[in-house]
Amino acid sequence: MSRVIRVNELVMRELSNLLHTRFQDRAVGITVTEVDVTQDLRSARVYYSVLGDEDARHEAARLFSEIKGELRSRMGKQVVLKYTPTLEFVFDESQARGSRTLAILDELAAGGEFDGAGEESGSPPDPNKTD
Repeated sequence: MSRVIRVNELVMRELSNLLHTRFQDRAVGITVTEVDVTQDLRSARVYYSVLGDEDARHEAARLFSEIKGELRSRMGKQVVLKYTPTLEFVFDESQARGSRTLAILDELAAGGEFDGAGEESGSPPDPNKTD
């Protein structure tokens, strides 16, 4: 396992721990899903998902904006690295896409048609058809 992968996992674990201990009242529905630290360890992109609606998503973004510096400082005290990476928080769309995909598959299985994109699913697309 490469060093960057280990650092990604370590940073993810520590940020998640900080969120759910220090900020537990405001971070209840937030999950850190992935962390990508650059090769030089100077910055990290932190992906997160949120339980709830669009308002919960905006509230999570506001929370990260407010506590970004404190998270970085506290993480730097717990995780010993040459550099403490700057943190960029990004909403992880993959969970929403996965839920949407499952809903489409359920709809197709139930009725044989999908109305989300206006296309029928009764027959597979024609690979020779040009648009």
